[in-house]
Amino acid sequence: MTISGRAFPLSRRAALAGAACLALPPPVHAADWTFDAYARAMQASGRATDLTAQTFAAMRQRRGHALQQLETWLRGELGTAAPTVMRAIAALPREYFHYDYAAGRSFARDAYDWYPRAWPIGHGSTLSALNVQAYMTQLVQPQPHETALEIGTGSGYQAALLSHLARKTCTIEIIAPLGAAVGRIFGPLGLDNVETRVGDGYDGWPQEPGGFDIIVVTCAAQAVPPPLLRQLRPGSGRLVIPVGPAFRSEQFLYLFTKEGDGRVRSRRDIGVWFVPMTGRIAGG
Repeated sequence: MTISGRAFPLSRRAALAGAACLALPPPVHAADWTFDAYARAMQASGRATDLTAQTFAAMRQRRGHALQQLETWLRGELGTAAPTVMRAIAALPREYFHYDYAAGRSFARDAYDWYPRAWPIGHGSTLSALNVQAYMTQLVQPQPHETALEIGTGSGYQAALLSHLARKTCTIEIIAPLGAAVGRIFGPLGLDNVETRVGDGYDGWPQEPGGFDIIVVTCAAQAVPPPLLRQLRPGSGRLVIPVGPAFRSEQFLYLFTKEGDGRVRSRRDIGVWFVPMTGRIAGG
């Protein structure tokens, strides 16, 4: 997924309120993320990598510049870069998620190239651009006591990011081989508050008591699935979803909020480009 029409869309709004000052302690600490730790985690998740200690070090050297670029971009778009979101991104090793599951190969060396683009991960799915993942996360402002749902697990990065910021994260992937493989990557990072499922995201996760405070949809729908709106928690629920035709430039992010009396409000946000939501919503 990319931002529609340009690499860096023009800022159009004032600062949003920041996320909570108290963040959950991240399971992965940057200081502990060495080449050996990376290699062990990749092996434990059943994936191969061709990185050496030297290429790992060179890749990690680019990380600081990429994070600085991201912070500048978020400030330009949203007026602020939420400290909790930036800390979670800094703690999460993005190279671990740069993997093509159809080809069975890692492309971790590209993890910190600052060029907003979507990365193919096989089976018709993509790893979204880091700036848009950060943008969507900041829009919904996750809090440490909240429960989050992601529709479209993909690479697992967005679910992992939410897991650093919320008490519990559930994530659904409709592509069975991708969902099964990505479901194995969270444990080696110590992310024990992520629940995964292979299934149609149209139906959401109705088994969660009380619904969700946050729902993040990472595929474009032509209309918002009604079950997702029903599963938003009254008084706190926020849903961010790209809406628009498949493989077209007329997609936009929409932010939905549910009030205490059950009324739902919506707001159109920036133009984007996502792979389409499949399954029931597409007549499949």
